[in-house]
Amino acid sequence: MRRKKGDKARKHSTRRPERGSTAVAGQRPDPVREKRRSAGVERLLAGIGVPEAKPFKPDAFQVEALAAIENEDVLVTAPTGSGKTWIAREEIRRLLAAGKKAWYTTPLKALTNSKYAEFCEEFGAENVGILTGDRKENFDAPLIVGTTEIYRNQLFDALRNGSDVEADFVILDEAHYLADEDRGHVWEEAIILSPKRIRLLLLSATVGGAEEFARWIEDVRDTTVRVIKAGPRPVELRAAYLSSELELYPLFGPDGGYNRDIDAVDKKKTDAQRRRFPRRRR
Repeated sequence: MRRKKGDKARKHSTRRPERGSTAVAGQRPDPVREKRRSAGVERLLAGIGVPEAKPFKPDAFQVEALAAIENEDVLVTAPTGSGKTWIAREEIRRLLAAGKKAWYTTPLKALTNSKYAEFCEEFGAENVGILTGDRKENFDAPLIVGTTEIYRNQLFDALRNGSDVEADFVILDEAHYLADEDRGHVWEEAIILSPKRIRLLLLSATVGGAEEFARWIEDVRDTTVRVIKAGPRPVELRAAYLSSELELYPLFGPDGGYNRDIDAVDKKKTDAQRRRFPRRRR
């Protein structure tokens, strides 16, 4: 029997569900679950946008850190977005005005490049230099931004040559890297080898055992270390799950527990895949 023209095309023209639709392999969407999902997405996205502009007012922990850094080493542990870098910027501003020098170290080249651009804009390119494995610019500037490895290497060079590192203040950003299995020794050596006259400001959002960390610094540097902790996270974190059909599901339900609708979506997808690609018997 001859097939009519177009039969083959019609055979393979089964429409797929549109992106964002809950229909999978002919199944109808669950209206209750869809209503629940829509309400959850509204809650998830509520309030997102540009906040109203207000005059800047430093938080109590920022003011405390600035006062303490005048005479002590300081370890600031604060959630991301709390304003840890503001403390460093304000102290750098004071030091530059007094004709002194500072180092700002980070563990990543990308972060170093970002801070370099930020500080050039704020303090003037003539006052900022950068030292990484592949960039060396304006290295005589009063403010140097570089990777922690480069700062550590300068300490080693000064120790071998019997000279002194030209810095009055050093910021160790992402100080929790001291716990890193492969690179932690770099932060350890940088702290131990930094002359006592150089004040240290250590910044971290995730450092564990801050008090114990501070006591260790006091032991190896013979200084006092002030531990300053910020309050709750100022920028709320919200988690969601994006399905293969581009449906957004809050990770947590209204009761604060795990959103079980996500399991239903995954099961529905798995069942559809099994029907489409059945396992072959051996």
